[in-house]
Amino acid sequence: TAEVFDTLDQSASSTERIVAKYQKHIIGSVLVIVIMVLGFLGYSSLVLEPNSDEANNELFTAQNYFSLALEDNENSDSLFLMSLNGGEGKYGFLDIIKNYRGTDAANISLYSAGMAYYHLNDFKNSIEYLNDFDSEDEILNALALGVIGDSFAELDQLEDALDSYDDAINSSTNDFTSPKFLLKAGNIASSLGKKSIALDYYKRIKEDYSKSSESFLIDIQIEKNSLKN
Repeated sequence: TAEVFDTLDQSASSTERIVAKYQKHIIGSVLVIVIMVLGFLGYSSLVLEPNSDEANNELFTAQNYFSLALEDNENSDSLFLMSLNGGEGKYGFLDIIKNYRGTDAANISLYSAGMAYYHLNDFKNSIEYLNDFDSEDEILNALALGVIGDSFAELDQLEDALDSYDDAINSSTNDFTSPKFLLKAGNIASSLGKKSIALDYYKRIKEDYSKSSESFLIDIQIEKNSLKN
């Protein structure tokens, strides 16, 4: 079990690096799409359009705090808290969620709030906000579900963690998230004594993602779970 959780710790760090690497790109891309769609459709509601514009402006500031937190380990906690609660007269993610319900910015804020709480080791809130997030972007959904799994694992709710990793795997098939969450699911299943299920996850990595970093030592995991199966 200790070995499994050491592996989980390494995998969790991998997830954090993914979030850090792609956060600016993800949020920036989504916001550009939102603005383009609103402009193309001439979204002229007297209430929703102003709210969307205001929410997007607030989101840029909150997201900036989040990005700074990812880059500044020494002050990361205070910056994550500012991304959640706001600062310098600007809203944070929680204010945007509360005051701009129904906007794309509020939905993105659910994702970012969940990620911020995860970095703050507030795993219950991480699960709550990420569960409310919904996106048509498969990779973004997979990341959210994967971090829900990480949060359940940190809370020692391993059955729930396994379910969430499985949801993350099924939500998107790609070389980016799939092997990472297959490995985490396999490790959790193995620690729960579900050797045949763990073996299936490991074999998928070997067969479908042989060039991924997760595949490097996968033969060892396959052998260990085959012997005990």
